[in-house]
Amino acid sequence: MANPFDLSGRTAVVTGANTGIGQGIAVALAQAGATIVAVGRSSMDETGALVRQAGAEFHAIAADLGSIDPVKPIVAETLKTFGSIDILVNNAGIVRRADAIDFTEEDWDAVMSINLKTAFFLTQAAAHNMLEKGRGKVINIASMLSFQGGIRIPSYTASKSGIAGLTKLLACEWAVKGVNVNAIAPGYFVTNNTMALREDPERNSSILARIPAGRWGSPADIGGAAVFLASSASDYVHGTVLPVDGGWLAR
Repeated sequence: MANPFDLSGRTAVVTGANTGIGQGIAVALAQAGATIVAVGRSSMDETGALVRQAGAEFHAIAADLGSIDPVKPIVAETLKTFGSIDILVNNAGIVRRADAIDFTEEDWDAVMSINLKTAFFLTQAAAHNMLEKGRGKVINIASMLSFQGGIRIPSYTASKSGIAGLTKLLACEWAVKGVNVNAIAPGYFVTNNTMALREDPERNSSILARIPAGRWGSPADIGGAAVFLASSASDYVHGTVLPVDGGWLAR
C-alpha cells in the first residue's frame, strides 16, 4: 500500500525558508521526499545543508517579497529548473509592533504587502501550473491572530485574519479543480518575529502560563502538519486553518 505522506517527485516552493518556521517546514517536506525551492532575501545555506542532508534536492532563489515584483520570476525559475510546482508554502512574513494609536502608515503597508498581498499574488502565479495539471497544494501560514486580536500588532493581526479568509476563498474556487488550499496557524514559536516577546520577562512568563504544553514551539513542531497538508493524505481537506499551538486555543 502506498504511503499517503510520501512527497517523492514533488516540488515545493517555501518562502521565508532561511530560518525559523520556514526552515522547519522545508526540512520536513524534504524528509518526506520533496524537492525544495527556498525563497528568501538572506542566506539559505543552512537550510540547503539540512535539506540535502535529508537526501532531497535544493534550489535557492534570492528575492525580497516586500513587493510583488519577484513573483513571476520565482515561478518562472522554478518551472524552468524543475518543470512543476506541486506545493507552495506562503511563510514569509514580518511584524511591526506599536500601540494602535501610534501605528504608522509605513508600518501598516510594509506588513500588509509581504504578509497578504505578495502571498496572494504568488499563489495566483503558482496556481496557473497547478490548475493546468489538476492538482496542487497551497499552504498558507496564518497565526493565532487569525482567531484573536492580540495587542500592539494591528497590521499583523489584519494580515493574518486576511490570510485565513483568503485560504477559504481560494479553497471554494479551486477545490473542484484539484487544488487544496489550507493554512497552518502556529502558536507561539521560537522565531525572529517573537524575539522581543521572549526577551521580555513579563510577556514571556504570561505567554508560557497560557500554553498547556508549557513551552514555546520549535520550528520542528510544525513539520508534521505541513507534510500532512502537502500530501495526498489531505486530498479531501479544503479551506481549513489548522492550529499548531501547544493547546493555546483550547485554554
